[in-house]
Amino acid sequence: MDHLARARELLAVHPVVDGHNDLPWALREQVGYDLDARDIAADQRGLLHTDLNRLRAGGVGGQFWSVYVRTDLTGDAAVSATLEQIDIVAELIARYPTQLRRALTADDLEKARAEGRIASLMGAEGGHSINNSLGTLRALYDLGVRYMTLTHNDNIDWADSATDLPRLGGLSAFGHEVVREMNRIGMLVDLSHVADGVMRDALATSTAPVIFSHSSARAVCDHPRNIPDDVLAALPANGGVAMATFVPKFVLPEAVAWTLAADRNMREHGLHHLDTTPVAMRIHEDFEAAHPRPEATVATIADHLDHMRAVAGIDHIGIGGDYDGTAFTPRGLEDVSGYPNLIAELLRRHWSEGDLAKLTWQNAVRVLRDAEAVARDEQSGRGPSHATIAELDGQRTR
Repeated sequence: MDHLARARELLAVHPVVDGHNDLPWALREQVGYDLDARDIAADQRGLLHTDLNRLRAGGVGGQFWSVYVRTDLTGDAAVSATLEQIDIVAELIARYPTQLRRALTADDLEKARAEGRIASLMGAEGGHSINNSLGTLRALYDLGVRYMTLTHNDNIDWADSATDLPRLGGLSAFGHEVVREMNRIGMLVDLSHVADGVMRDALATSTAPVIFSHSSARAVCDHPRNIPDDVLAALPANGGVAMATFVPKFVLPEAVAWTLAADRNMREHGLHHLDTTPVAMRIHEDFEAAHPRPEATVATIADHLDHMRAVAGIDHIGIGGDYDGTAFTPRGLEDVSGYPNLIAELLRRHWSEGDLAKLTWQNAVRVLRDAEAVARDEQSGRGPSHATIAELDGQRTR
């Protein structure tokens, strides 16, 4: 069998719904949202992981565009920056109407697939984007945001991050209320980036399926950004979906120490370690030339997916590449055109075509549809919450 040809055939019918792509932030950082300077209808190789032709080549049929903002933006500045990120996604959809379709629901995903367009959804990355305000959370939903990652790399007032020092041990009382309100409005609770205690607290509180928009298996690569087996095993009861990420420093054990050194080098040059501007990339490349990095491959990602399927089950896994949010990508998955290589590898490992359809398309559509059903039920029984962090946690600020 020509596995790659068969992979492309499968993706033509069951395209990838990818859980996380940081193109909006890359456009902000590189060109200040000047879409003429980064016209994704043209080839952007060497500048971006993402353009329209490569999305097509990759068999992408649905994309959650991350409306991420850095955690050093706080308060109203974080909210404003999130609104600017939402605005650029809207501008992209308006600029390329024959290629992209705004999607708010599971039905919209199906309509986009039938039209041959890429369903474009949004996910906010980090609870700092709502500035401790449930009203702001609802406003983001009304603007089209369909998931929120509860934290990014740093703790927030009501939840601990996986990569910060534990402070709360999980969710605060207000954090639990955020999860409940997300369930009520139909916004998916995203547990990538959060501490283990937050994962478990959110699973205990959420009446709707949760997602991990871009996280892999901790048993395969012991990094706090990955999902422990007990949490993977809890997903069937919740109905959630864990979407494996491709970021080498999260998926390849040998890459962890190397990444710490590379990040330290970036800081020594006065740059943030997540910077993906051309200047930053040149510094990364110089460091790599002097210190060859361990290389993840398609097989590395397939190992994670094998494990995640074994623990969580085929109905509870997906894909969240994190393109344009990472300096390095695996060999064979260098950009968004690489998904057929991963599907071909899974075919070689004897994954069935039915299992692959669930991985790429069906699980993501189902989890969004299930969240919509929960929201209808919740809204029939209660109205919006106006609880404040001061009322539930006491005045908790940093």
